[in-house]
Parts: sequence; structure tokens; C-alpha cells
Amino acid sequence: MATLNLRRFSKPEMLRKIDRSHLITFFEPYTEYLSGRGIELPLAAAENGLDYTVMSNVLLNPNTSTPPEMSEALYYINEMSTPEGFDLIQEAIADTEIDVSISEDAAYGDLALQVWVQDRNIIERLHAEQFLFRPRSFEYFKCTRETIPDFEEPSEETIAALEADLDEWFAKKRRGRASKVFIYVKEDFVWFLVRHGEPFARESIIKDGESKSLFYRPEKYDVIVYNPENGEIRMNARSKGEKELYRTKFGLHLFGDSEFFDGKSKFTLEPLRESGSASILCDDIEGIDWVRLKEFQIFRGGTHKEIEIRKAEDIFASLEERDRSIPNGGRLSKASFQIKFADSKTPRTVTLSSGNRAQFKRDDDAEVLEKWLIRRGFVISGSEDNGE
Repeated sequence: MATLNLRRFSKPEMLRKIDRSHLITFFEPYTEYLSGRGIELPLAAAENGLDYTVMSNVLLNPNTSTPPEMSEALYYINEMSTPEGFDLIQEAIADTEIDVSISEDAAYGDLALQVWVQDRNIIERLHAEQFLFRPRSFEYFKCTRETIPDFEEPSEETIAALEADLDEWFAKKRRGRASKVFIYVKEDFVWFLVRHGEPFARESIIKDGESKSLFYRPEKYDVIVYNPENGEIRMNARSKGEKELYRTKFGLHLFGDSEFFDGKSKFTLEPLRESGSASILCDDIEGIDWVRLKEFQIFRGGTHKEIEIRKAEDIFASLEERDRSIPNGGRLSKASFQIKFADSKTPRTVTLSSGNRAQFKRDDDAEVLEKWLIRRGFVISGSEDNGE
């Protein structure tokens, strides 16, 4: 779990904004621990008796006897005690039997705390979902089959089996056995969020005027997105080993074949050389106003692994002014485009690498962007794929 951060619960005035009866109900399972720290919980119906200052101090200074489940609960409640979290929680419980009581002056944490007590899975899921749209770099892997099978949402048993396989790998890599897979079925894509641990970390801290060490396991989220239309998966993960893990295990547990996603190349940048400025036309793509090529790299290789880089505000305009074109020879390995999407006043940068990597600012650009890439020939078809 990420380093415990209880800032929103560290000040008495913040605790007072949470309905005291809800607060007491939350802490009742930890009565023995709190008593040992000098806090005697009053009855939920009592009008007074809760010392907010002492409670704040206890929460601010957890010790070795602090119940892990209480710390975990406070971590998630704290993370969702924001204006955005407040709205997300209300939407999530709108059609459920979750019963909450929120006054006009209630703090954000009041809602998060009540829902956690009744169904912690809702808070955990909403917290995880915030990480879905943060990734900036995806690698793509194609399906090897001629006919793409219909996607069926995996059962709890299938997800549990997938998590068990992931845990085996993470445990061997000293990351612990704590993976959890969340699934979000969207209109055009199926999103999977994998929460797992990282190797233990140590940090030096000052406590009671002395230097001490904090030892903890950081938390990491990886994103995997499946396109049911073409059987393609894209993923945001840190290491080559993690990507290979997801490629094989998601194929195995979702489709019964560890090589369902074969990992072959997806992108080629040769249209830039072959078609020139025509390669970035976008009049036929709804959702894109214009595209400019800002940078390209040519891998020359040789003994010294030479890479040639060209940059300009508009490369094709610059080349045309000098009656030149992109040089022949060498492999076009990377290109950056400035793209004006119709839904934004400010253009955004999209970077492609020959192979299977794409970087873009917002993941909801993916659908319209991929249509443009396919029509301009940047996506390698199955018949053209040479396994580069």
C-alpha cells in the first residue's frame, strides 16, 4: 500500500466536520486499540465524550500496534475525501441500497467514511478508477487469430485465477502477493486495472526528534485496455517483464491461449517518407482539425548507433520551402505530431515509435487517433507484418 497519509484526518476541525455518530461507528471495531492509546469511545448516540484533539494525534502518529485494516481504511477514505471523490461516490451509490446521511455542511470524508463502512469495495473501486486515464504511454499487441472471438466478461473465478498467476510472478520479483484486477467495461473498450506491490522501500524520517526509518511496500497501478473489435490489447506498465506477463496471462485467462496476443509490431513510420505531407491529411477524420509533423528520428545504426533527429514547428512546410523531403536510408524510428483535436482549443502532442508504442496526452484520444493512423497507413496490417 502507498505510504499512509492522514492529513485530512490530522486536524480536530476536520474531524468535527464528520458526523460524530458516523465517526464513532467507524472506530467501534478498534475500541481495544484506541483504549490502549488513551481514547475511550462514547456511545454513538451520546452528545459528547469524543476527544477530537487526542483522536487527531493518534491518527497522525500510528505505531506498531495500529490495526492494519484501520490504516488501510483511513488511507482510502482519505484519498476519496475530495470534491471529485464526493461526486464519484454519490454517482456510484445512486442505484444501490447503500444508505447514507449527508447534511448540507458535511465534509467530503463523511460520505466516503459511511460508504466504506457499508461496502468498502465501492471505495476501493472508485479509488482505482482514478488511475485509468493517467497513463501517457501504451504498447500495443495484436491478436494472432483470423476470427476474433466475442468478448465475454470474465467471471469472478477467472479473475481470481488471473490474480493468482500474477501473484506468482510478482512474488518471485519481490513485489509481494497482493495483486488485484479491476475490470471496467466501457462502450468501445474493456479496461483492466491491475493493482500490485512494488519492492519494499526505506525512507528516513524524523520522529520524536530522532532519525528513524520508514519501511513500506509502495503501490503501483498498471492499465490494460482490450479492443473487442479488432482483438488488440494495449498496456501501460513499467518493465518489459510486466508487459510480457500481462500479454501472456491475459491471453490465457480471457481466451484460453497465452499467445492470443502475439506481440508483433503495430506501427510503421514509412508513410512519412513515401507520401510526404499527404501522410498527415485528416480531412476524412471526424474529431481532428489538423496535424503537423514536429519531429522525426532516423536510426542510422553503425558502430556508434547513430540517430539523426530533425525538429521544426512544421517539418513538411519547412522541407517544402527548401524543395526537400525526408532523407532516404536508415529506419524511421520515432515521430512526434502536433494534433488539433476538435474537442480542444489547444493542440496535443502524439508520439509514435516504429514497433508498438504510442504516447499521447489523453487516453480518450485513442479511438479517433487510431482511425487516422489506419487510414494514413501508419498501422501495419496482418499481411504486411514482418515481425519487426
